[in-house]
Amino acid sequence: MAQFTTLTSRVVPLPVNDIDTDQIIPARFLKATDKNGMGDNLFADWRYNADGSPKTDFVLNKSESKGAQILLAGDNFGCGSSREHAPWALTGFGFRAVISTSFADIFCNNALKNGLLPVVVDAETQKMLLDYIEEVPGAEFTIDLESQTLSFENGSVKFPIDAFNKTCLLNGVDELGYIMGFEKDIAAFEAKV
Repeated sequence: MAQFTTLTSRVVPLPVNDIDTDQIIPARFLKATDKNGMGDNLFADWRYNADGSPKTDFVLNKSESKGAQILLAGDNFGCGSSREHAPWALTGFGFRAVISTSFADIFCNNALKNGLLPVVVDAETQKMLLDYIEEVPGAEFTIDLESQTLSFENGSVKFPIDAFNKTCLLNGVDELGYIMGFEKDIAAFEAKV
C-alpha cells in the first residue's frame, strides 16, 4: 500500500450526494480480480457515451481534472453494496483522498485498506470548499495526515481518523504489514514458549 503523509493537489469537485459504489464502478467491471486498469472504468456510466467516447461535460473528462489527486464529493459517499473495486477505481484514476461530509462504513474501511484517505468535514466546511473551488479553479488543498489537517488558502480544518488506520497509512502498510512489523517480537515470544 502506498504511504500517505502529506498531499498537496488540485481538487476535482463532484458535489453529488449519495454516490453509490455502482456509480463509482459499475457492476459489469467487477469480474476483474486485480487493480490494473480499474481507473479507466471509474464513473464509467457518467464519463462515457454508449459508443465509449468521453462525455466532454463530465468533470473527470475536463483538462483541469487531469492529475488531481483529491475528490471533493457530496454527502454519503460510497453508499450501496460492498465492493473493494470502488477504491481500486478511485486510486487507479489517481485519487489519494476523497472529501465528504460522510462515508458509508464499508466503503470507508475498503478505502483505508487500499491507501485512499476518506476526509470527513462538516456540511458548512464542504459548502465553503465547493464555493472556493468554483471561485478559484485550479486551487490546491493540502492534506497532512500526521496533524489530521486539511489546509487551503483561506484556512484549515481538522478531520478525524482512528489511530490504527492513521498508523497504517503513515507507514504504508495494511493490517498484515502492520502485524509483520512485530515479527521479531512474535519470534522472541514463540522461542520462550
